[in-house]
Amino acid sequence: MRWLRRLLGGRKVQLDPGRQQALLHDVQSRYGPHARIRFTEQVEALTGSLDSDDGLVVATRIVSQVADEAHVDLRAQAQEIHRRTGRRLLVHRRNYRPLWKEAGPALRWPLFALPCGFHPYAQVAAAITVVGNRAPRLDRVIDPNPLVTRMFEVLDLTTSGWEYGRVRVDTDAATLADRLIVSAGKVLAAMDDPPRLPPAVRELMRRNNTVAVHDPAGPRAVGGINLGARMREEFLV
Repeated sequence: MRWLRRLLGGRKVQLDPGRQQALLHDVQSRYGPHARIRFTEQVEALTGSLDSDDGLVVATRIVSQVADEAHVDLRAQAQEIHRRTGRRLLVHRRNYRPLWKEAGPALRWPLFALPCGFHPYAQVAAAITVVGNRAPRLDRVIDPNPLVTRMFEVLDLTTSGWEYGRVRVDTDAATLADRLIVSAGKVLAAMDDPPRLPPAVRELMRRNNTVAVHDPAGPRAVGGINLGARMREEFLV
């Protein structure tokens, strides 16, 4: 594995765990829905503050923590539904779409209320951007395989939330999805042996429909996003 060879035999990367912890605290405390600036401005500020190898490590931790906590949340929801109704729901991390297709309105989209407090349109969007921007550096600090799996999980949750979870598709939501697609494509391109695309992504890539994108402050549609087309552009290279 190239990432392991880099760590063992390549030029040593200087990482500072104390700096990483300080960055993580700043990301958690200063940003999110409570901040008094727009999500786009938060993402720009966060992307700049995480533009280093230590920042890249923090960004990967954010992505992984969000994916892990979302999975725990969905499992808990499925167990609660089973307790109340006797209905068994299967929660598979590699493909959340069957769960959402079956449960639909009975599920709550988890990314708006995770224990970590990271907001999908602020910290998560910024972390995803940093990972994409610094994709060639990933194998110097971590194994990129688990990370790209977590990125696809967040992409799966995002698009399933649009289709089945009553998540409103506004410009912030569309930006998150686009950043996920672009950054995942960059990570795959930087890998020696990239993994196979997960089922949810392959399903969406067969589509060619455009989803209306709305103004965050009102009902007006201001554009559209064709997820299938964007995925084909980034993943079929």
